[in-house]
Amino acid sequence: MAALTVIQRRSRNGSNQRQLDTLRSLGLRRIGHTVEVQDSPQARGMLHAVRHLVEVQEGESARASGEARVGSERGRAGGQVSAAERVGK
Repeated sequence: MAALTVIQRRSRNGSNQRQLDTLRSLGLRRIGHTVEVQDSPQARGMLHAVRHLVEVQEGESARASGEARVGSERGRAGGQVSAAERVGK
């Protein structure tokens, strides 16, 4: 079976308990977090339930091309300093 790359793009605030449980079952923890799930009818149903919170890409090419790192690098553009940069000061 093929793998689906799932990225949480929106906050879970305001979601009902069923949607929170679905995100947890998929393994998503925070905005920008990426997981790979096996393509199956069960996984497709879970993704449909939280489709307004996630972005789905087919195949493993998204992780290999670096698209999954967008969420982790987004904060650096706002002037945040990483821990390694703070140590050097």
